[in-house]
Amino acid sequence: MIADEITMARLMASSQKGDKQAYTVLLSEIQLWLERYFQRRCPPAQIDDLVQEVMLAVHNKRATYDPVRPFLPWLAAIARYRWIDHLRKVYRREEEAMGEREFSEDSEEEAVMARISLDRMFVQIPDRQAEVIEMVKIEGLSIREAASRSGQSESAVKVNIHRGLKKLSALIEKAE
Repeated sequence: MIADEITMARLMASSQKGDKQAYTVLLSEIQLWLERYFQRRCPPAQIDDLVQEVMLAVHNKRATYDPVRPFLPWLAAIARYRWIDHLRKVYRREEEAMGEREFSEDSEEEAVMARISLDRMFVQIPDRQAEVIEMVKIEGLSIREAASRSGQSESAVKVNIHRGLKKLSALIEKAE
């Protein structure tokens, strides 16, 4: 069973006053809550480590909890920050692993082939969508710059990018 907001807030307030039994119960409830929280956000093999990191952070930051404020948003904020830190570590490791690979000399040919494939896909979506996707996602222009260049409003650029990428994604899935 996972305790509700009121129970967890009461347990935390008691824990801050030195009640060891309340703290033990609170930690077990936090663990259950965190396991559910991370199940939807990361692979099962990473859940235990993240739960432990957050529980350690809760332990270290328990004095900062204000008993007049809700407990679960406080806990969720800590969990979210730890999750983001975890993602950064994972992506950094993947980037480092990619940096160690030697790329073949025919990578220019692969880039040309990728561009040809992209151009073939762009033909299948409206021109305004392809144009702003090209500017923002490939050339790296800002939404404002793409709007100025294309003569569309910034919101139209955003909508066209969203719709265009959705259509491109559907085309790729259909092709597979």
